[in-house]
Amino acid sequence: MDIDRLLDEKKVQLFVKRIFDIVASGIGLIILFIPMLVIAIFIKLDSKGEILFKQVRVGKNLENFKIFKFRTMVSDAPLKGKSITVGGDRRITKVGSFLRKTKLDEIPQLINVFIGDMSLVGPRPEVPEYVKLYDEDQLNVLKVRPGITDLASIEYRDESRVLAESENPEKAYIEEIMPKKLELNIEYIKNMGLLYDISLIFKTLAAIVK
Repeated sequence: MDIDRLLDEKKVQLFVKRIFDIVASGIGLIILFIPMLVIAIFIKLDSKGEILFKQVRVGKNLENFKIFKFRTMVSDAPLKGKSITVGGDRRITKVGSFLRKTKLDEIPQLINVFIGDMSLVGPRPEVPEYVKLYDEDQLNVLKVRPGITDLASIEYRDESRVLAESENPEKAYIEEIMPKKLELNIEYIKNMGLLYDISLIFKTLAAIVK
């Protein structure tokens, strides 16, 4: 399928999607301000380091941006392991473990959505080292804004646990999980629209509660 032609046909839907992202993320940041403040306090009490974790990811049109998350690992985690995280990773803090299980560590990405780096729903943004491995078809996922959640996020919500069972987690991610996630990302792009986004948001919340 010609993704460029498809996106051209969805111009109006993409505009509505962006308006929804701005309004929803803005309201979300206001409503969640106090809970975010409480989380920030617990992070500081639990371990040394910054409250927010900022990492370079690849966004729309191959433009790099810094994604925001609540820090869930020790401050020098990047020096102690790979970019992927597996279940039982010793770099994860006690508070961080809870934040990861409940997906509360993702809340600061509402800032990324509000300023336009991301969308509420869209292909999850990857780190540059893995994007370099994409083939020509897989690069099509970078023609839309990345998102906080998507089909792949729901399908692979237990990704870290699955990787922990592999002898070589990084190889398993690159050769098995990443290609399947990219296939789901392309499927999302083919069907994306406001109502579809809203349905995926509710499915994500249901998966977290489950």
